[in-house]
Amino acid sequence: MAQLKLFIKKFVPEILWISLIRIYNFTKLRAAFDWYEIKQAPKKHRKALQLVRGKEKVKVAFFLTHESVWKYDVLFDLMLKHPKFEPFLFVCPVVDYGVENMQFEMDKTFRAFKNKGYDVIKTYDNEAKKYLDIKKSFEPDLVFYTNPYEGLQDYRYYIKQFSRTLTCYVPYAVMTVNFEFIYNLNFHNLVWKIFAETPLHKEIALQKQKNKGRNTIVTGYPGFDPLLINKNLNHTVWKNKNLALKKIIWAPHHSMTELNRVANFLEYHDFFLELAEKYKDKVQIAFKPHHLLRVKLEQDVNWGKEKTDNYYNKWSSLENGQFDNGDYIALFLTSDALIHDCGSFMGEYLITGKPSLFMVREESVMEYWNVFGEKAVAAHYQSRNKKQVVDFIEKVVLNEKDWMKEERDNFVQNILIPKNRKTASENILEYLERQIFS
Repeated sequence: MAQLKLFIKKFVPEILWISLIRIYNFTKLRAAFDWYEIKQAPKKHRKALQLVRGKEKVKVAFFLTHESVWKYDVLFDLMLKHPKFEPFLFVCPVVDYGVENMQFEMDKTFRAFKNKGYDVIKTYDNEAKKYLDIKKSFEPDLVFYTNPYEGLQDYRYYIKQFSRTLTCYVPYAVMTVNFEFIYNLNFHNLVWKIFAETPLHKEIALQKQKNKGRNTIVTGYPGFDPLLINKNLNHTVWKNKNLALKKIIWAPHHSMTELNRVANFLEYHDFFLELAEKYKDKVQIAFKPHHLLRVKLEQDVNWGKEKTDNYYNKWSSLENGQFDNGDYIALFLTSDALIHDCGSFMGEYLITGKPSLFMVREESVMEYWNVFGEKAVAAHYQSRNKKQVVDFIEKVVLNEKDWMKEERDNFVQNILIPKNRKTASENILEYLERQIFS
């Protein structure tokens, strides 16, 4: 359907095309078609499951977009060792910020996973300008997604192209906010199985999804697994090797002017450089921004590419500072504290047991949490001004007066950790084994 639309669009004047789209939306044909697809999805999945059950080997395609949203390390490794699963990793194009950014992100992610030892496949050839047809060349039985947003990745790899395939999704972050698009896109209702983070998230799916969350299975969050089972701490991720320095991560979000306006970056970007200078004999800071922050700053009229590059380079040049844009597992495990305004890091960092400060930009931010988010932010230290950030660094990090540790530990044990004490990846694999092989 997507290819047909693109073909027709070539021969239709733009004004007429826009009018047709408006008519399509106004007459609610789009909504009717979407509802029909959602109603048909379980039937298609049952047929796909019957076909897969007859195979000796199950071919599994993992669709990767950004390195930071990859939560399948442990599951992928378990499948590699499994006698009946055959997993492959595909880097898919991210197209929402243009061709240049698409190629940059694909190349960056491809190199990162090659360096980790993955046998990874790029779905776009930069020189030939051709896309890999995974359905024809690979014929996957099972597809795992890392992102649910239509328009973010190229339509060729979106779930609508795999409606007759068993599709799975692990949220790219432990969801803390109450926005409808986090839970009830067409994607969430079309996917075969969503592996939910906690029972609280299952309850939200029951309330919000059009299909009443019937495809949501509570397994725990695979993003926690490397943090829980990794025993070899890699301190080399920190540039400064002075062991006397406390290690703090500053992780600013990108939502500066949209959604819940959670991001404090515009108000605090100079302040954190000042903190790095002020505490240079006591602290080192890793600047770990959301990957979209740089893109938005480069497009901002008051920043632009040159100012953005200069700012990021400052962190790279600091003796007790660094810019970090890759995998963060080792960074989390070897740090002493996190300062952030990023909802997606709330649960993941709390798993480490270390203190975390959430920077509240304005009180309206606190109105957007879901049930899980309310509990997660309550397990954080909170700041609403620069003095409270300094207090956190001096009292909690440097003087180690961590009075919220017990509260954090209770939150982790009672809400984040699966009740059967297995990893989330083990729970997912066992669920798939029961569905396919039993």
